Amino acid sequence: MSVVKSTLPEADLKTVGEALQGALVDLVDLSLVAKQVHWNVVGPRFRSVHLQLDDVVASARLHSDSVAERASALGINPDGRAATVSSSSAIQETPTGWIKDTDAVRILVDALGAVILRMRERIEATEGPDAVTQDLIIGLTADLEKHAWMFQAESA
Repeated sequence: MSVVKSTLPEADLKTVGEALQGALVDLVDLSLVAKQVHWNVVGPRFRSVHLQLDDVVASARLHSDSVAERASALGINPDGRAATVSSSSAIQETPTGWIKDTDAVRILVDALGAVILRMRERIEATEGPDAVTQDLIIGLTADLEKHAWMFQAESA
């Protein structure tokens, strides 16, 4: 049952739905990974890395809400449940215990890189079916790339 109907053709809606769902999963997991690392980071650069991680969490949460609401606006049910996120994310599992600041930076560089790679695939996939969704994904990818740049610079 869907109370919201999209004007997109069914095939386009399927492509867009997959892109939005995948983006949602990656953004939810990115926020969780960044927060987990945030709670456990230690080392000489603790404070700067700790604060930088919160910036990533805030961005990922903001964008995940936009992505989920875009899906809902098209009549697609967004699924951000823990089981869905854990089975579908591109991000590697975060280590347990204390995380050295240099390792925290590497974890975020890798996590952001994995998410950005999949977002760029979604940009391509949504180019024809729905420019509005594509624009949303382009904007959030630019924001993620800014975070990736900052963490890469942190490890230079």
